[in-house]
Amino acid sequence: MSNIERFDVGPRLSEMAVHNGVVYLAGQVPEDATQDIQGQTTQVLGMIDRLLARAGTDKTKILRAQLYIKDLADLAGMNAAWDAWVPAGHTPPRATVQAHLAKPEWKIEIVITAAV
Repeated sequence: MSNIERFDVGPRLSEMAVHNGVVYLAGQVPEDATQDIQGQTTQVLGMIDRLLARAGTDKTKILRAQLYIKDLADLAGMNAAWDAWVPAGHTPPRATVQAHLAKPEWKIEIVITAAV
């Protein structure tokens, strides 16, 4: 049995766990929720980059992306930020779902699973 390594462990959740060569990120949300969907998405993608780097991997190794968007009217802006970020030839399987998020000012939450 392999060990589970947890990062930024809190009382309710860890930001990331690594097990058997796979990194699992908690849902990432924007720090500055005053920005529009493109700004919030760009922030979250930057957070994902930093977490993946801490685990010794990067966005070319994403196995699955789950995107939760507050309002589907913002889909074009979210996709613009995503398309600018995701490397050509490495677009991962992705699901995009409209959802009520935990804070009303959040427009996006992204969950990533990646290979190490």
